[in-house]
Amino acid sequence: MFEKLKELLVDELAVNAEDITLDAELSKDLNINSIELAELVMICEEKFGVEIADEDSGKFITVGDVVTYLESL
Repeated sequence: MFEKLKELLVDELAVNAEDITLDAELSKDLNINSIELAELVMICEEKFGVEIADEDSGKFITVGDVVTYLESL
């Protein structure tokens, strides 16, 4: 799941692949703003056929948080 998410971050949000680790913080380390986070949520929902609640997406601090959440669905 990490590799799939990493690919989405690079392709869809133009994040530098070398910066993406499980511990990387979405806003602080990857410079993802709230609009881009909403885009990421929509992209994940579409690509993985899941629904992510707004209150859950608010808990996404690191890349690892997103991976753990997606793997739990």
